[in-house]
Amino acid sequence: MTKPKLKPLADDKPVKLTMELPAAVFRDLQSYAEILTRTGGATIPTEPAKLIVPMLERFMATDRAFAKARRNAAHSTPGSAKRSG
Repeated sequence: MTKPKLKPLADDKPVKLTMELPAAVFRDLQSYAEILTRTGGATIPTEPAKLIVPMLERFMATDRAFAKARRNAAHSTPGSAKRSG
């Protein structure tokens, strides 16, 4: 059996999240949470909503185009360019 990309979630403060998801996406989150709980050996089931932040973090951390754009934006911020004069 393959393992999910996410590791078991660290126990942290609860975060209130209000958003609308398509029903199919929510069902997938529920399935992912169940699989993560089973394969991670957690004793408490993972809440589907708690998966959203780590998934977004992982997505952004592995998105090369985002990382490149972020680096380029950091290099082109006001005050970072040399002034001629």
